[in-house]
Amino acid sequence: MSSGNWSKRLVIGGAALLLVALGFVLGTAVIRTTASSVTLIERPVVVFQQPDPITENERYFADIYARVSPSVVSISVSGTSEVQGAFQSGGTGFVIDNQGYIVTNAHVIEDADLIEVNFIDGTIVEGEVVGADFDSDVAVLRVNMPSDRLQPIPFGNSDELFIGETTLAIGSPFGQRWTLTTGIISALDRTISGLTNYSVGSVIQTDAAINPGNSGGPLLNLQGQVIGVNSQIRSETRSNSGIGFAIPSNLVNRVAQELIATGRVEYSYLGIEAGPGLNLTLMEALNLPNNLSGVVIARVREGGPADLGGLRGASRVRNVNGFDVPTQADIITAIDGVPVQDMSALVTYLAGNTRPGQTVTLTVWRDGEEIALTVTLTERPSR
Repeated sequence: MSSGNWSKRLVIGGAALLLVALGFVLGTAVIRTTASSVTLIERPVVVFQQPDPITENERYFADIYARVSPSVVSISVSGTSEVQGAFQSGGTGFVIDNQGYIVTNAHVIEDADLIEVNFIDGTIVEGEVVGADFDSDVAVLRVNMPSDRLQPIPFGNSDELFIGETTLAIGSPFGQRWTLTTGIISALDRTISGLTNYSVGSVIQTDAAINPGNSGGPLLNLQGQVIGVNSQIRSETRSNSGIGFAIPSNLVNRVAQELIATGRVEYSYLGIEAGPGLNLTLMEALNLPNNLSGVVIARVREGGPADLGGLRGASRVRNVNGFDVPTQADIITAIDGVPVQDMSALVTYLAGNTRPGQTVTLTVWRDGEEIALTVTLTERPSR
């Protein structure tokens, strides 16, 4: 091979090596530049947007949930009780003012050593028990938070509810926080047991799904107002069966305000035990008009307001078709002129419209005629 050919090859090889080296230098320079002085490219921020609601109901539900969910809290409780020992449980509550007061069920925070209050924005604070009323199963907590971070839910008027009205419930069923369910008011003026021997009247029955964990959460109307506090379900499996009960908002509001003011609630006491509701057998035994309604007094507590006011319990019992039926009994048909259909209505009136020491006039059916009896109420004994 001639020296000219070798020279050409050396020149070409050197040029190739030079290009490779130059490429390496440029490549490393680009990498270093990219790593040390990043130039950000402006791109539009992609935000997930919920699809627009299709129906009017969907618009209502979505709007109510957006407005109310920041006011609803998930409550986690740990404590010790004589029955369970150490335990952990949970429920729901909601903010009622800008001072940090929160309403829930008394059974949610019973025997609690530590109450953790969780807000939908991730805030977690400790809750302090202001007071608990076990007769109505209502409790009030307080959290230490700036007022501008609290969004209270207004109370609606539970006296204006109607069967068929749309209801919404927000809560933490089985620990699934901030769950929205919907339904209707299935019935009104139900009676449920509190956590004592006294009953709660004018309770709202709804078919909105309510499960363990919903306790203490709000039952809402389409205005986003609290019309009740979800409290109990009727089920053989401890899960929703379409029969849920909520304590009416008017009673909840009254109880909450008294707990905040004094730490306790004073209820009026009449001192009677009601018998079974009126049925055909009882009406025939008592010789009643077939359109009479009211509270049959089974027993009058000795020395109580009703006893001192002259009311009488059932007497002269006889057996009818295998059942003991009284043939004489006082039946309360009205209080202060307001008709009462049953014990639920009487309990509701006493809890919402009277205070201990107040005098009321009872309209009583006795021996075929109506009479008026004046009774001075006392404070309900503790049980």
